[in-house]
Amino acid sequence: MNIIISNTSEKSLYRQITDQIKNNILRGELMPGDTLPSIRSLAKELYISVITTKRAYAELEKEGFIETVPGKGSFVTKQNGELLRDKQLKIIEEKMVALVVESRLLGISLAELQEMLQLLHEEVY
Repeated sequence: MNIIISNTSEKSLYRQITDQIKNNILRGELMPGDTLPSIRSLAKELYISVITTKRAYAELEKEGFIETVPGKGSFVTKQNGELLRDKQLKIIEEKMVALVVESRLLGISLAELQEMLQLLHEEVY
């Protein structure tokens, strides 16, 4: 698992970790039952505090993405299909909100945005 953190990011370190692990799960790069690095080894690998990685794992567990088995480690949980789809849509929605805000600042109309999205969607597939 490759996690990249940035000290210059507006997001806290633990949020950067949780977001990247969640995205890996939602994209299917981490599958149910996959083992995550231990809290200590991830902290050492990223050169950050164990408290930060522990907070990230606690957040992931609270949100139902992972489960921790004492003495065995942390594992990706099986996601409910409908709930997984909802989480995926939420990620896209957040990105679209940022896009809409930026387009309004630049004076780009909804019609122009729709046309751009249509063209990009056709090009990618």
